[in-house]
This record gives sequence, structure tokens and C-alpha cells, in this order.
Amino acid sequence: MVWWPPAFPLMPETSKMIPTKKDFSAKARIRDMDEYKALYQRSVETPEAFWKEQAQSLTWMHPPDAVCDTSVPGEHNWFSGGRLNVAVNCVDRHAAATPDKTAIIWAKNEPGEYENITFAELKRNVGRVANVLRSLGVRKGDRVCIYMPMIPEAAYAMLACARIGAIHSVVFAGFSAEALRDRIVDAEAKVLFTANEGLRGGKKIELKRIVDDALDGMTMVESVLVARRTDADVPMKGGRDQWLDEAMAQQRAACPAEWMASEDPLFILYTSGSTGKPKGLVHSTAGYLLYTSLTHRYIFDAREDDVHFCAADVGWITGHSYIVYGPLCNGVTTVLFESTPLYPDASRYWKTADDIGATLFYTSPTALRALMREGDEPVKQGKRESIRVLGTVGEPINPEVWRWYHDVVGEERCPIVDTWWQTETGGILISPLPGATPLKPGSATLPFFGIKPLLVDANGNRIEGNDVSGLLCIEGSWPSQARTIWGDHQRFLNTYFTAFPGLYFTGDGCRRDEDGYYWITGRVDDVINVSGHRIGTAEIESALVSHDAVAEAAVVPKPHDIKGQGIHAFVVLTESSDLGADEVSGTLKQQVRHAIGAIATPEEVIAVDALPKTRSGKIMRRVLRKIIAGEAHQLGDLSTLADPTVVDQLLEKLK
Repeated sequence: MVWWPPAFPLMPETSKMIPTKKDFSAKARIRDMDEYKALYQRSVETPEAFWKEQAQSLTWMHPPDAVCDTSVPGEHNWFSGGRLNVAVNCVDRHAAATPDKTAIIWAKNEPGEYENITFAELKRNVGRVANVLRSLGVRKGDRVCIYMPMIPEAAYAMLACARIGAIHSVVFAGFSAEALRDRIVDAEAKVLFTANEGLRGGKKIELKRIVDDALDGMTMVESVLVARRTDADVPMKGGRDQWLDEAMAQQRAACPAEWMASEDPLFILYTSGSTGKPKGLVHSTAGYLLYTSLTHRYIFDAREDDVHFCAADVGWITGHSYIVYGPLCNGVTTVLFESTPLYPDASRYWKTADDIGATLFYTSPTALRALMREGDEPVKQGKRESIRVLGTVGEPINPEVWRWYHDVVGEERCPIVDTWWQTETGGILISPLPGATPLKPGSATLPFFGIKPLLVDANGNRIEGNDVSGLLCIEGSWPSQARTIWGDHQRFLNTYFTAFPGLYFTGDGCRRDEDGYYWITGRVDDVINVSGHRIGTAEIESALVSHDAVAEAAVVPKPHDIKGQGIHAFVVLTESSDLGADEVSGTLKQQVRHAIGAIATPEEVIAVDALPKTRSGKIMRRVLRKIIAGEAHQLGDLSTLADPTVVDQLLEKLK
């Protein structure tokens, strides 16, 4: 039986439900809840027919013989017998149909500097890079590491690997030499792409030097291809290193595409593991491409004339799915944004959107919180008239920031798609559809087609009904689900499919509200058990950030003799905060007590200058947990910290 949320009548202005925008809905792909429900019901009741129909949007060299085999959790198989090539779908077919259309807009580090690459140019450049790889002996199934800034060559390298059947492993260009080396060794990469330097805001990153450090004493990597991002001269190791532009100039633009089986691996992408050892998640070819293109098309209501401005990095899954593969498969112009949201000032996103005519905008709550802290004036320096859909990704967004995004950035005219998904899922699983779904600030709302979320308790018992909380699992499979962990399938099964047999365990806590909407409450290890009550850290952080004096918050547990765990909060105050040092703790404890209840009141509220974050902007709560528990000597690997000095500042603060 398919579960449905209740019908959505027109809601009074005082309701917490925000109705869809009538003008938007009238032109949307999915225009109302009836259309959504009809498609969703088809997708979960007759998945074979539904996904077979959707698969027709791809260009196949040989159509699949079957749609899906999901009978054994963790051993899912989609579109068996099919043959296709990702680069053909993302590049060739559009180069043939619309050769002069812009495929990629490169928004360079400095404001006002842009480069447009047409689909015809993209095809030629991808072909040349693919031929470079073949000349270096790279063949189907070989692994290629990509450690590059946000420049067009990064996309060329990804698509060139896809063209010849090599498996790419993109490593975020902010990772250290040690972290890069670990990923190269695990994937056994034989070729590495990098740049002489990277530009990021007001900084230059010495990427080639980092690569040289990572490869010191290593013979596994046979060739290093170096893009020229700046005019900096860098040491080149004879017999190993080549300038990418010179290597490309020696190759033809025409490169035959490899016929790939549907289940052939497309890429490996590493994500942090609970053991500290990164997990190399492997994604397939056909299922991944179909699902990312489908979610991009419906969740962003994407059209052929759109300009999709996703401000992520290709080093993360968001950049894979919603900068490169999803938009390009749909023939939509996509943006490579090289800079930061605060360079040279907090108006950068909005001025860039104006310059390039961005229609779809997608960024993280972390970036939005930083921008909100700067006030409304920088937003108003951009017109933002071209933007019609706003999106968030990466973590739960607190309602206050959601409201600011909606009211100030979107001027109450743009629907917001608050998307929930993971590296492991490949694409978005829970999200509004902008023309159909009434919104609630902070809620990811309802499942996408084919996705069957459910809540379970700690014993695996299903939690039925609405206005309930539990652990979020997904029943069944979907095309873009990760296939394995590179070199360790048993770890894959143990991590995702053994906690609750027959289900994919997301690792997230979740609340399903009275209307059946889903609210992600954070990772299970970000849930604090206070006197037997499980309290999501995201909820407490949201309560803290709702105070005008708080710009950012991170909440962690500390062992407590009576309660089991006590709540401890770290906050970064706004520049305009007028709270005195002796007022911070008491005022913010009262704020949480008022917003959630006495059970959620922190034991401590500690004002700090900065929080420990990864280079992608995510707060490293495990560091805070260790520090607050007096275990600073067990902090483990800090190589992914954007600013390691923050740890020293925290330790000094807590002396």
C-alpha cells in the first residue's frame, strides 16, 4: 500500500505551510500534488515499467535486456545487458544537435571574468584529453585521479575518463598531500591530473607542490598531467610530468567512445568513514547517469535554456551529479564557479548570477549562514532577476536561514528545493518539486520518484504514522545507489545493510511530521541521548542560530554521570552581537529552553571565534566531541581541516 500525505488545501496566511507559487506552477513540469502523487505511485508500485520508460531519455548503444534486480540488498543491478557511454550522453548528442550552445560557463576567481565553452568545443577538448590518456596506456577499468581546481580541464578530465571507460577518482583540491596519497594508493591510480596552482578567493594553492609531496617515493602513478592555471613555473619530473595543454595539442579531437556495460563503474568518490579510513564509494554508469539527469530535470524544473549555477566543487558528489553529469546529460548550461561566496565581498554569488543569467541556484546552508551574517545589503547589490529556483544541499538548513534565503534572496517569488541525499545515494532522494510541493522552512518534504523512505526504532521496528521520529532507512533500491566500496564489498554490506536487514540505513535521524513531511535531524552520531531522550543536534543548533546574536552553532555530547550525556554548545557570535561575555551562556541556554524545552538545555554554551571545518565548509563535530571530553590527544587525522589553528584556539579557550 502506498502512503500518501493528506491533501493540501489552500492554506491560510498564518499556516506554517507555504503554498506553491501559482505563476511558477502553471509552467512547471509537475504542476500540483495530484501529478506528483500519480507519478510517485507508478514509480513505487510498478518500478520496472516506470524506470524502463525513464531510461528512454538516454542514448543507448544497445538497450538493456532488463530493468532491475534488487532482490538482494547491497547486490542491486540496474539495466543489465545495456551498453552506453556517459560522454556520448553528456557531450556528443548535444554537440550534434546544438553545437554552438554554451555547455559550460567558467566563472573565474576574479569578479567579472568568464569563459564560455560550447558543446562543440567541449567535445573537441574531451576528445583530445581522452586521446592523451590512451597515449599514456590508460584503458577501460584503469583508475585516474583528478586533483584540480574549478577549471574547465577538471570537467574535461572527468568526461574523458568516461569516454574511454577509465574510472575517475576526483579528490577535492583542498586536501593535503597525505590525504591525496591515501586515495591514490587505495584506488591504485596510474595517471593523475592537477594544475600548477589553484586560485581560491585571495589565495593561491600550490597544487603541483602538494602533488609532488604526495607522490614522493611512489611509483604507482606513471604520469602527471599539469594544467596551467597561472603563469607560475613549477618543477616537472622528467618521464612523469607533462603540461596538459602541450599534450592535448599533440592529439586529435576525434576519439571513439568505449561501449560501457550499464553496471561498469563510472567513478570512485571517497567519503569519510566512521573508522577514520576514507571509503571509496563506487558508482555505476547507466543507473547513476539516468537518476542524476532525472532528478536534475524534475527537482530543478530544468529546461534547455536554463543556466544551472551550482556553487559546489567537483571534488564532492554535488559537483559530480549537479555540475557535471546531471545538467550536461540534460543539455543544460552548467557553471564552474572557481571563487568563494565572500570574495571579494558577500555580493559575489548574486553579481555572478546577474552576469551569467543564472536561472537555477544551488548552494549549502553553510554558505548561506555566512552570507546571512553579512546582512541584506550585499544581496541587494545583485538584481537576481534571472533566478527562478533556489536550492540547498549538504546538511539540514535551519528555518531562520531558510526564511532569509526565501524572503531576501528569492524575494518570496522563488521556490526553494531543500534537497536531502548523500554521496552513497548518488542523487537527491527527498526534496520538494518546485511547482508542486507546498514548502515548510527546514523540511526536505517528500520522497522523489521510486524512493521509499521509512523510519525504524533502534531495534529495527518500523514506525508507522505521522508526527513520529526514528532512524531513516530506504526500502528497495534506486538506479544511482552506490554499488560497493572500492576493494571492500563486505565493508559496504556491513556499513549500510546489516544494521537493519533488508533496508539501506542512511545513518541519519529523521522526523516525519503531522503532514507526512520529512525533517532530517542529523547523523545518528549527532544525536544526543539525555536521560533516555534522543535529541538531534541539528534541532538544538537551529534554536541557537535563531537568536540574533548567533551566526553559527555546533552542539556535541559529553559523558554525564546522571544523564548519560550532557549537551555542550559552541557558538560563533555575529559581529553585531551586544551580548556580554557573562551573558552569552545564560541567554542562549534560555533560548534553547524556550525553543525546544528544558530537556535540551545545554550544560555549557561556549563562545568561540571560529569552528573547526573541512575545506568544504562542514563542521568537524568529532573534533569538538574529543575536545569537550578531554580527549584532545586522540583527535586523529586533521588533514581535512581548512584551518588547523582553530583547534589550538579552542584548546586555549577551554583551559
